[in-house]
Amino acid sequence: SCSTVLKTLHFITRPLSEEEGNFSLAYIITIHKELEMFVRLLRAIYMPQNIYCIHIDEKSPRDYKTAVQNIVDCFENIFISSKRESVVYAGFSRLQADINCMRDLVNSKVQWNYVINLCGQDYPLKTNKEIIQYIKSKWNGKNITPGIVQPLHVKHRTEVSYREYVHSGVPYVYPAKVRKAQPPHNLTIYFGSAYYILTKDFVEFTLSDARAKALLEWSRDTYSPDEHFWVTLNRLPG
Repeated sequence: SCSTVLKTLHFITRPLSEEEGNFSLAYIITIHKELEMFVRLLRAIYMPQNIYCIHIDEKSPRDYKTAVQNIVDCFENIFISSKRESVVYAGFSRLQADINCMRDLVNSKVQWNYVINLCGQDYPLKTNKEIIQYIKSKWNGKNITPGIVQPLHVKHRTEVSYREYVHSGVPYVYPAKVRKAQPPHNLTIYFGSAYYILTKDFVEFTLSDARAKALLEWSRDTYSPDEHFWVTLNRLPG
């Protein structure tokens, strides 16, 4: 029962400070296995003023999906992504999973300030308050999505077309013998982490700007597009 979940797992039920209560964070968590690890992560980052979008891999077992749904149903500020992907490691589906959650988050009633993406095997090293204070200290109004101009040794990721396949039940990404067109709008491709802390304004920009939409479409057949998509858009002037 939900009362048992809240009490036995000691979920925090009120903001621990005024500063935290006035600075809501959004989280995107992509999961596919290890229910207990997910619950530990959720409990560690949960605050009632935040909002959480959970993306469950469409390939996950039915029992796992049901268990996650049962937990999520206990909280008004946690929800399952309205559109689920069958995620392939290093494939476009991994990026699409985040974008699906972003679309849901920008339409939510919670006025969140930043979004942080995590996978089910992550765990925080800092408290909610420490995370907020770090963001405010040097990143206020800025994105944390570090990267560099795409190095030569990863050029193949965006120069050759890649496809998602499933063989004997194992999903993977494999290059096709097709060279890709140049990036749209003469964009310079940057390379960095698939993980980020992004402002709400930037998220709304990535979902609506013509350049962002064109880059997303161009990235469909690249290798691990989430490692170039966010950082490339973040380097755009303005």
